[in-house]
Amino acid sequence: MRPPQPAPRNPPPQLAPRIPMIIPDIIKAKLQELPDKPGVYLMRDRNRKVIYVGKAKSLRSRVRSYFQKGTLRSADPKIRGLIKSIADFDTMVVHNEAEATLSEGRLIKEYRPRYNTSFKDDKRFLLLRLHPNAPVPRLTLVRIRKNDGARYFGPYASAASARAAKDFAERRYGLRKCQARSPGATDHKHCMAEILRKCTAPCIGKITKDDYAERVDEACAFLRGERREVLEELQSEMEGFAEKMDFERAAVLRDTLYLLRRAIKQRAAGRSTPDQKRDLATAGVAALSEELARHDILATPDTLPKVIECFDISNISGTYAVASMVVSVDGLPRPQRYRQFRIKTIEGANDPAMMAEAVRRRYKRLLEEDKPLPDLIVVDGGITQLRAARIELDALGLTDQPCVGLAKQFEEIVWDVANRELPIRLPNNSPALHVMTRIRDEAHRFALTFHRKIRAKRIRASQLDEIEGVGEKRKQLLLRHFGSVNQIRAASLEDLQAVKGIGKAFALLIWSSLHDEGANPK
Repeated sequence: MRPPQPAPRNPPPQLAPRIPMIIPDIIKAKLQELPDKPGVYLMRDRNRKVIYVGKAKSLRSRVRSYFQKGTLRSADPKIRGLIKSIADFDTMVVHNEAEATLSEGRLIKEYRPRYNTSFKDDKRFLLLRLHPNAPVPRLTLVRIRKNDGARYFGPYASAASARAAKDFAERRYGLRKCQARSPGATDHKHCMAEILRKCTAPCIGKITKDDYAERVDEACAFLRGERREVLEELQSEMEGFAEKMDFERAAVLRDTLYLLRRAIKQRAAGRSTPDQKRDLATAGVAALSEELARHDILATPDTLPKVIECFDISNISGTYAVASMVVSVDGLPRPQRYRQFRIKTIEGANDPAMMAEAVRRRYKRLLEEDKPLPDLIVVDGGITQLRAARIELDALGLTDQPCVGLAKQFEEIVWDVANRELPIRLPNNSPALHVMTRIRDEAHRFALTFHRKIRAKRIRASQLDEIEGVGEKRKQLLLRHFGSVNQIRAASLEDLQAVKGIGKAFALLIWSSLHDEGANPK
């Protein structure tokens, strides 16, 4: 008999056991329909409770990655726990990655999913603030936009982008960085910014008040994205350093350019003068008229689309579905004529059908009330959304009503429902395209705002409604006493028991229902 062999000192590592992945049929069906577009996704458990919110550059790639066999084997315990808990998911398509990041943060604050570790506090996104009426204006980083007459730029989804934009604007335009409200010679004695940061030193009169104000205006224009030539200069400077083999300085400029471009893409809230807005809008409408007349969408180039109505849809996988309609007159928004629609007849994620309902309701009512029709209707979307709108208009007898769609992917104007090969692709700097994208973005903003309002209202109500034993009377008592669900969540057990009709056991039930598992009552 052979003696037993000693065990090897370093046994080969054991492979992780294969874990079977069972994907519910409802998830399989939704995975096939995921769009290759940016957006946010909400993972739900068996009780339809949101347990995780995430963002994606491509919803199709990101969400599908959770349900790959290799993911469950190689992921850390937290992700495996999340995957095993997913019974369904919802998605919401947005325009770009920055909007996805902002939407992700808002949804996490609303739903407070237990698998999310970031955004759970009340941290807001960074803004740049500059008050033009300050003695010596300067840029500051803030998180709350106030109605105080200041100029705000942002919000910035990336803190690095916000700080890079502030630092570059200060250096490029010589803005002061010191915190004194009205800096003077005493402050200058203890400051090295004039030497190190190219500060124009308004504190000691090295620049006149008017010249400094001009620099402030230029910095604001840059932060609004109106000075693209500055970035082109940086690009040329970077390429020059690279040609001289000075790769270290070239790399610094490369990183700066990347952050500045990200910052400018995230929409800035600067304001143009009324005259500038009016002139730009008039030129844009005239250019749009020429483009549409060239394709026989409008009768002649002289037929100006003075009144444009634009529709957009917002929902999360068919839930809380709403539509918006915004109006521009001579290229400028008319908020008093905006309309919002709660989608009533469509169930599930069917944006074209929702668009059809909104268009039908809007123009059926105008016809019944004998009110004027717009010169042009715009729907947010491609040929599918346009076809749905066109069918409803034709059914109402509005066969000659001009109607186009604006497809997101290439910002193409689609107009012929029978021919997918005839989109109008305008140059990025086209005034006509600017008119279309501005009204489309405004429709999207208005729809998303309405959608969030309805969703938040439902969330606030459902958090108390889902607690067993909380009827309408007790819910009103709690809300009257604390003011909001957030205040109820922040209350201690003693605070809850102080409400008339709420005993110790019931207070503990309410507290536990509004907090994550494993949390300890105060």
